[in-house]
Order: sequence, then structure tokens, then C-alpha cells
Amino acid sequence: MKRIISSVLCALFLIGAGLCVWLAPPESGGQQAAYRGILRLWHIDAFEGGRGSRSAFLSRVAAAFERENEGVYVMVRTLTAEGAAAAIGAGDAPDLLSFSCGTDGAAELAREMKEAFGGGEIGGKFYAYPWCCGRYYLFSAEADPGDDLSAVSAEELVLSDGGNNLPGVAAALSGITGAAACEDSTSAYVHFLGGKYRYMLGTQRDVCRFQTRGANVYARPLTAYNDLYQYIAVTAREEERAAAAAAFVETLLGEEWQGQLSSLGMYPLSDAGAAYTLSAFVSAEGLAAAEAAGEQALRTGEIKILKTYLKELN
Repeated sequence: MKRIISSVLCALFLIGAGLCVWLAPPESGGQQAAYRGILRLWHIDAFEGGRGSRSAFLSRVAAAFERENEGVYVMVRTLTAEGAAAAIGAGDAPDLLSFSCGTDGAAELAREMKEAFGGGEIGGKFYAYPWCCGRYYLFSAEADPGDDLSAVSAEELVLSDGGNNLPGVAAALSGITGAAACEDSTSAYVHFLGGKYRYMLGTQRDVCRFQTRGANVYARPLTAYNDLYQYIAVTAREEERAAAAAAFVETLLGEEWQGQLSSLGMYPLSDAGAAYTLSAFVSAEGLAAAEAAGEQALRTGEIKILKTYLKELN
């Protein structure tokens, strides 16, 4: 691992390519949607991104899709996970849902998809697929921590908490053991750079922070676990609307737009592989239970129970 400096931090987004199988979706430019009307896309930011707005990115994709499909309009709306769950509970529903782990009600709405990813699987069928991804990293200001992270002292480590993601699970499955501190992402970043901690377990958001600041750090990608997946699911009820929504998914997952995710400081699935993840449809309660299991595993080093809350990825 080479020392990372501001001018080359963007190269981090290429690290790890090939660590998971890229199940390439069809490229955009296929048959036009027969449906004419408005598709509603709800977007939920439940974990920190890299830079820029994922909602704005979806709006750009929507504009391109509208140009290729006359009479179809995609309305992107940003909601909180709580707001979306309340709306779903009241009987309201979109045609497309951009979400991550811990969004209650998503499983009941999602339709089967042809795009296959283990995190979006229920009963052998697939209902959600990552349209952009983050990654976990172990950062060090002094030296490359290397591949064997069992030597990393938890007492010198801070876990960066940036939303619904579970950094403690990433630490435990990476071989780190002990009572590590956990702070909100901004505090963790400031205290790490200030020398309070030797190591920080963070995400792609911190990569962008270091780049902006011009800070020199080592960054080790972690591949044991990842829950930093922004999923897309088709939730339209009527068949014509669902077909149009599926056509939008094809555009979003096509090479043209997947190749532009670096503008968000995010990655396509091919660059964000991991051995384990949470189900895309885990409830808020399930998310809390997995977090508690991760904290226990981190303290004890025993990960058998933790793995029962997770999905293994091929």
C-alpha cells in the first residue's frame, strides 16, 4: 500500500476492482417504455455518501431517461427513512425506491428483478440491486496497517459512525478485537487527524474529506463486510408502470451512468466487493440487533453469532 496524498486519493476508488462478481445489467438504449406519464422515485439517504448529492445524480439520470422515452417523466423526491416508512404505512407508495438497509416497508413493495445481488435476495429471488456503493477503510496516519488487522489495537482505534451503517461489524469481521471508541463521523475525523487515535475505521466519505484537506494518510480497503449499498427497487403496481420503471433501472445501471459514480465519490458494485452484508430489507429493529451483535463480537472476538444476522456474498 502506497502512501496516499491529496493528488492521488481519487485512485482509491479503483482499489479492489474484481473483489466481487459484477453481474452486469443491460446497457441503456433498449426498447422505449410503452407507459406514458409520471414515475415517482423516492430516494432515502440513510448513510453518508462521498461528495455531492445522490438525489441530484438520480435527477440527472431521470432527465436522460426522459429524453429517450417521450412522454415519461421521473419525479425524484428525497425522504427520510422514517418519512418513507410512515408514507408506506399510510398506503402511499412510489414506482421506484432508492434506499439502503433499515428502510421499513421496502420488502412489501419491491417487485422481482432480473438483476441479481445477494443483498437483495429473498427466497431465492431478487428484489433490489445496488446502483451505487460505498466502502469501508482502515486509515492510519503513520504506516500502512497491512492485511493482518489482528495487530490493530482497538484502544487506538475510533469507529466513524455515519448513519445506518455498522462500522463495528466491519471491524469485528476484519479481525479487530477490543473496546474501540465510536464517534460521529465528523468528530472521529477531527480526533483522528488531531492525533487522539492512531487508526480510524471510516468510509469513502473520509476519503473525500482527506482529499479536500490535502491530508496524507494510509488507507486499507476492508473487504470482509459492506453495508454501504444504495439499492434501487421497482415498486410500481401496474404492469405498464412497472415495465417503465424497470427500463429506468436499466438506464441507471448502464455503463454510461455507472462510469460517472466517481463524481459522487461512490463506486459501482464491481469496485465495492465484500464477503458479507446485511439484507437490503432488514428492518430498523433487525439493524439494531445486528449492531448489538457486532459490538459483542468486537469485544470478544467471537463472530459466529454475528454471522447469523448477515448474508454471505459469492
